Amino acid sequence: MNSWRRRTVYYLLTLAGIILAFSVAYDYGMTVLENRPQPFHHSLQVVVETFTTTGYGSNAPWETPEMTAFVVLMDLTGVVLIFMALPIFVVPLFEEAVSTTLPTGVDDLEDHVVVCSFSPRVEALIAELDSWDVAYVVVEPDRERALDLYESGLEVVHGDPQSVETLRNANVASATALVADADDEEDVGIALTAREADPDVRIVSVVEEPEMITYHELAGVEEALCPRRLLGESLADKVTTRVSADLDEAVDIGEDFEVAEIPVQRDSDLVGTTLADGPLREPSDATVVGAWVDGVFETPPSPDDDLTAGTILLVAGSRSQLERLRELTDSSVRPPRREEVIVVGYGEVGSTVGEELAGAGVSYTAVDIEDAPGVDVVGDATDPETLVEAGIEDARTVVLTLADDTLTGFATLVVRDLDPDVEVLARAEETENVRKIYRAGADYVLALSTVSGRMLASTILEDEEVLSMDEQVEIVRTTAPKLAGRTLAEADVRARTGCTVIAVERDGEVVTDLGPEFRLQRDDDVVIAGTDESVGRFTALAN
Repeated sequence: MNSWRRRTVYYLLTLAGIILAFSVAYDYGMTVLENRPQPFHHSLQVVVETFTTTGYGSNAPWETPEMTAFVVLMDLTGVVLIFMALPIFVVPLFEEAVSTTLPTGVDDLEDHVVVCSFSPRVEALIAELDSWDVAYVVVEPDRERALDLYESGLEVVHGDPQSVETLRNANVASATALVADADDEEDVGIALTAREADPDVRIVSVVEEPEMITYHELAGVEEALCPRRLLGESLADKVTTRVSADLDEAVDIGEDFEVAEIPVQRDSDLVGTTLADGPLREPSDATVVGAWVDGVFETPPSPDDDLTAGTILLVAGSRSQLERLRELTDSSVRPPRREEVIVVGYGEVGSTVGEELAGAGVSYTAVDIEDAPGVDVVGDATDPETLVEAGIEDARTVVLTLADDTLTGFATLVVRDLDPDVEVLARAEETENVRKIYRAGADYVLALSTVSGRMLASTILEDEEVLSMDEQVEIVRTTAPKLAGRTLAEADVRARTGCTVIAVERDGEVVTDLGPEFRLQRDDDVVIAGTDESVGRFTALAN
């Protein structure tokens, strides 16, 4: 029984009881006080007429003040009961009449992804799926949230993801995959339900706690993903790799050719220069694919924009070219420091950072608000004394892995105040808070929701070589038959799509020295770099 029906039953039972009580009291008053006995059904009629405002005074006037006062009380009670009926009957019926009818199923979707249910990481996943033109439907049990998603243009089904009927209505039998993204326990229920709805559907789940992976797999999940560990590994990678994000292991581009992220450090000789007139203008230099400025990826980067401290360049080139660029981006005045790293926040993400650093032979100091195994300094991350005790004066890098974005932003300000030159890497829970943390002074910020969404997309899109799950850029190997016979200058790929062609594989040989006169052939495989949207534009242009 839903809440509206339950309220209705309670109201009617209460009304009947009140009418009966007033009828008995009124009949007694007419007999004893007014000395005018009458049949009980007539007393009941008077009470009902009074409560419904359909008639008054059939027994008026009343001689005794007690009976008059009782009738006044009966009049007021009737008015109150009428007003009580408005929120119980009239308002719900009106809301139902004007409310949007939410879809409870889809009829024509095939080869789609069924997502149960909506979250910030699902938002990142949907952006990925949209960029690859992959259909999806979100199964959302909360009506208000489902309504918001529906009105914003998302494909949504309102229903319980642990209901076989709901998943069948989402056409799970024709789906390429089902994503379970509620909480760890509910995801198990969703997986069991999905197996009942379609034994062959591929199930991917997001796991908050690594120890729950076993139970997800027992429930039928084929891929149980733990994005917090990936987030920790990615942050640690920024510390341990001098030329960070060596990407050729994920996408084999060619010998002595790599794609890397290189940050422009404070006091670097590149700060204040532009790509057009700075040291990177020579043809023999590495190719700048794009740049992160305050957490926003720009591709192609404007050649006339000044390079600022904290800008992260995405570049492609040989090892020697990348090493030369790294030397240019390093600070020319920063005093030498020890390799000490401070990890602030030692939960799942922070402990993963610590494990990765230890494996790479990098010493670190762990700071947490609570004492636990592996924690070296116990204290508040926003307390300067805590950071001083952790050795911030000699640290090269501070990694903030706090689960509260507001706290992370404040801690970033404290770190910057104590040591303007230290490198600050930070975790963000929500993508929308990334820019705030950059403005607070962080050098690199990675959002958990973005990592999760890209991790899911990379798992689902098995046919695509999606490279970077922790960034706003992808390196993709694809074909370009519609561009066959054109030179790169004629195709004008960068201006038309925002992508950069960084390599071409032809007859088993990878060509990385691509000038504007390089002519594409039908059987070429091209390696491109760009954002989700630009990769989608390239796919539409070239295939």
